[in-house]
Parts: sequence; structure tokens; C-alpha cells
Amino acid sequence: MDWLQLIILSLMQGITEFLPVSSSAHLILVPHFSDWPDQGLAFDVAVHLGTLLAVVLYFRRQLGSMSLSCLSAVTVRHVNQESRLVGLIALATLPVIIAGAIFHDDIASRLRSPLVIAFATIIFGLALLWANRTRPDARDEYQISIKVALMIGLAQVLALIPGTSRSGITMTAAILLGMSQTAAARFSFLLAIPVILASTLFEVVGLVRQPEAVEWWILLAGVLLSGISALLCIHLFLRFIERVGFTPFVIYRLILGLILLAVV
Repeated sequence: MDWLQLIILSLMQGITEFLPVSSSAHLILVPHFSDWPDQGLAFDVAVHLGTLLAVVLYFRRQLGSMSLSCLSAVTVRHVNQESRLVGLIALATLPVIIAGAIFHDDIASRLRSPLVIAFATIIFGLALLWANRTRPDARDEYQISIKVALMIGLAQVLALIPGTSRSGITMTAAILLGMSQTAAARFSFLLAIPVILASTLFEVVGLVRQPEAVEWWILLAGVLLSGISALLCIHLFLRFIERVGFTPFVIYRLILGLILLAVV
């Protein structure tokens, strides 16, 4: 892997992981339409680790408060809004963990094609447009019910299809279920932590089984570049949607999907 490929793929993962445009689709399309070799499982682990560190760092204060609240819930059986949020996130994570474990091989072998990505990009882009035009009840992540959290979690299963976008589909579902756009984004980002962690651990298991030598400088660079770009992306995105909404991302998705349909 040369420096150009390293920089582009790391920044692409860091930026698209939390935008509603599908990071998996972009990482599939780049090698498909270029002469670059596959980046390899070790690099995938590195850039996912970078984005995980970014979201943990950004929400470090809230995560600290949530951890203390969980400890309090266990030791003195006092449940507050922070510990309840942890439970909602755990509930919303279960469907995609189960579905991913069951269907991982089928998804990897049958759905990683530009045509699938094109249709998913367009269809779920239109769903995001629909959500963007709704008038939500403006509930935040602390006010949603167990049923709403589970429905968001079920929607997240669709993100296993490349082109759907995990952040995009969870934000879409959250807004349609009554959350404000900013709260939907925050909940989606918090929901990313256990999902990315589980995905990274799954990749690590596969990496351990591979005998290839590891180029540690490439992995470290991938972690840093993806992490820094993801951290900036989260910060700017939350401000951006408060002012503009999701329309620019819908336009991007529709253009990308139509281009893919034209060339595949």
C-alpha cells in the first residue's frame, strides 16, 4: 500500500463512517474502480479502531457519566436517565449483532457489488429525504421508549447491506419515530460504539488467523488519520445538520447512485 492509497482510504473511512452516505460502500467502490490492491483485513481493523477511538473521545464526558450511572444502578439499584440510555443502546444493538453473526458470509459473498450499492444508496437516500421533511416531536435520546429503541435497532440491521449507511438508516428511523435531527444523530453516534467495537473484534479474530506479516507503520497511520478525520466529522456534522439538515447528503446519495447505475 502506497501513501496515496493509505491517506485516501483512511480519510474516507473516518469521514464517511458517521455521515449518512455509507462508509462500507465507499471502501468497496474505490478498489473496484481503481487498480489499487485490496487494503487487507489488518488495515480495515486499523481504520475501524480509529473511528471507534474518535467517537469515544468525542462523547467521553457523557460516556463517563453513563458508566458511573450503570455502576450506581448495579450497586444501589438506582436507575437514572443515563443508565436507562445505556440499556436502550444495548437493546438497539442486539438485532444487528445477531443478524451480522448469522448472515455475515452471505452478505460478504453476494451483496458487495456496485449494483447493490447503487440501489441501496438511492432507496435509503430517498428515505432520508422523507425523514428530513418530517416535523418530529423533537424528543431527545433520553425521552424515547423501549419500543422506539428496538425499532431503531431493527432498522440498523438494514445497514448490513452495503450502500445503506448505518448512521443514515438509524438517523432516518429515529427522526421518523419522533426524535429531533440532532438527537437522532447523537443517538446514532452512541449506537456506533458497540457496533464498531463488535465489528472490530470480529475482524481481529479473522486477522489472528492470517499468517501474513503486519506493517505496523501503515496500521498506526490508518488509526491516526481515520480517527482525526472522524473526530472532526462528528463535531462539524452535528453543527451542520442544525443549520442545513440532511438535504446535501440526500443529493449526494442520489447522484452517486445514478452514476453507479450508469456505469455498471
